[in-house]
Amino acid sequence: MLFNPTRDEARDFLIESWRKRREGLLLTPLEDLAAQLIAKHPEHHAVFENRESHLDRDYRPQHGEINPFLHLMMHLTIEEQISIDQPPGIRAHFVRLTHKFESEHDAQHAMMECLTEMIWQAQHNRTQPDAAIYLDCLARQ
Repeated sequence: MLFNPTRDEARDFLIESWRKRREGLLLTPLEDLAAQLIAKHPEHHAVFENRESHLDRDYRPQHGEINPFLHLMMHLTIEEQISIDQPPGIRAHFVRLTHKFESEHDAQHAMMECLTEMIWQAQHNRTQPDAAIYLDCLARQ
C-alpha cells in the first residue's frame, strides 16, 4: 500500500469500498481492487455490510476467529507487492504458486501464510520484517 492507515481507517476503507460497489458508485482503482477482493470472500460480506457491529470488534485467533479486515488488507498488500515485484522475486513466486494451485486467489492465500510468518518473526524477535524469511517460506510452498 502506498498509505499507512490506522486500524479504523483501514476498516472504514474496506467497508466504504464494498458499499460503493454494491450501490454502483464510482470507485477509485484501489477501492475497486478492494471491492473485487471482498467479492471473492462471500463468507465476510455480512461484516462489510454492517459497520456498527464490526468496526470496533476485536478478532481472537486463539479462539479460531479470522479477522476479515486483516485478511483483506493482506490481500491488498500482496497485490501491491506483486504489481511492483517487491520484494524482488515475489511476482515469480506468485506465478509459480498460481500454476501450482491453479488459482490466483489460492496462490495469494499461500503467500499470506508466508507474509504472516515474516511478520510473526519480526514481532517475536523485535526486529524489522525480513524479506529473506518471506521469500524462503515462499520457496518452500
